[in-house]
Amino acid sequence: MTVPNSTRRGPRGFGVSGWVPLAASAVLLAGCASTVTGHPVAAGPGTGTRYVTAQLSALLPDPTQFPAGYEAVVLPPEAAAQAAGDLTGAGRGSTVQPDGCVPPAQQFGPNQTAVAVGTDNETRATMTVELTRTGQPLSALRDQLQRCHQVHVSRAGATTIVTTELQAPPAIDADDTLALRRTVVPQVSAAGLTQSMQTLTGQVADVRITVTYMTFGDTKPDAAALDELFTAAVRKVEKG
Repeated sequence: MTVPNSTRRGPRGFGVSGWVPLAASAVLLAGCASTVTGHPVAAGPGTGTRYVTAQLSALLPDPTQFPAGYEAVVLPPEAAAQAAGDLTGAGRGSTVQPDGCVPPAQQFGPNQTAVAVGTDNETRATMTVELTRTGQPLSALRDQLQRCHQVHVSRAGATTIVTTELQAPPAIDADDTLALRRTVVPQVSAAGLTQSMQTLTGQVADVRITVTYMTFGDTKPDAAALDELFTAAVRKVEKG
């Protein structure tokens, strides 16, 4: 199955789709959006749907909330779309096998997907916070990941093997949570090209909070820093 492509191109670099987080000194202009304060509320009688009224761009952790040593920036929508593809291992325009393992579709824009990235410029490790609007429970993603332990992703003549392992979910006050370990390995392997990720995900109403520690190679993830940032991100969404 093929992941829809984009008609635009963003920053190029080391990621699966060519994206690499930029240092805080880089100038990145995010789309302007007004901020609406609010909290998770019922969508209406009988709908059973809850939503967070605040703009997603306003719910990202502040740069000062990132762990020490990680220079943080907010990505503009197109760069956010590329980053989202890198974090799943299947960028837009990719073909994913087996069928049924394409990452969930998402929309991009200041109130559909918001991404902030902190970069350790010495180790090349990144900490990424992604907030997305979704009409699906987190259990749907969990079920898919259980079926799709290993997938093959092809794009522009290159193939990578994406392996995902579910882990014990983080204990935090959210509607649901999960944790995973993911590797993205080129079929034609080369030093420094294996992408390793540790991810914590939570859902509060219609907002999915995903925080990922990513490195290139076998560097052990900084679990304490990841937990710290995930906790800050979930709490900010809960407060609206």
